[in-house]
Amino acid sequence: MIDYLTSALATLLVVADPIFLSALFLGLTASLSAQERREVALRGSIIAFCILVAAGLGGAKLLDLLGISLSAFRIAGGLLLLSAAAEMVFDRRSQRLQATADTAVSVDHVKNIAAFPLAIPLMAGPGAITAMILLAGKAGGQIELLGGLFGITALVMLACYLSFLMAERISKTMGVTGRAVISRLLGIILAALAVQFVIDGVLALANP
Repeated sequence: MIDYLTSALATLLVVADPIFLSALFLGLTASLSAQERREVALRGSIIAFCILVAAGLGGAKLLDLLGISLSAFRIAGGLLLLSAAAEMVFDRRSQRLQATADTAVSVDHVKNIAAFPLAIPLMAGPGAITAMILLAGKAGGQIELLGGLFGITALVMLACYLSFLMAERISKTMGVTGRAVISRLLGIILAALAVQFVIDGVLALANP
C-alpha cells in the first residue's frame, strides 16, 4: 500500500506541478484583489479535486462502455504522460499553458477563471485525468487504496492552493531560472513514471 500511495503522490504532484502553476496563477489574477485571488484559488482547487475524483471513480467504467481495456489505456496514457514529460523537459509545456491562460483572460477576463483555465485544463488537465484513471485502475477496486488515492489527490490540490496563496513569494524567491530547473527535473521523473505505466500495460496484455 505504501508503494502504491508513494507512486500516486509522485505522479500527481509531478503532473500538477504546483510551483509552475503558481506563476501562471499570478498572471491570471494580476488585476484581482488579494481577497478575490484567495476565492479564485480555493474555488479552482475544489473544482479540480472534484473532477479528478470523478475521473478516478468513473473512468474505468467509461472505458468498459467504450470497449477499451485498462491495459490498452495504460499504454496510451503512459505515452500521453511521456509526451507531457517531454514538454516539461524541453520547456514547451509552459508556452502552451501560458497561451491557454492568455486566451482565457482575453475572452472572459475574470468571471470564470476558477473553472477555466485554472481548474481545467491547468490543474485537472488531460495528464492529471489520465493519471487518476490509471492509478484508480491499479487499485483494483480496493476501498483502502482508493481512499488513499483520493486523500493523496486532496493533498496535491491543497499544495496547489497553498502555492497560489504564496505565488508572489515563490516567484520572487525562485525566479525564472529556479522554476525552469525544477520543471525539468519533474519532467524527468514524470517520464520515468510514464515509461513504467507503458511497461505495466504491455506486460498485462502479454500475460492476460
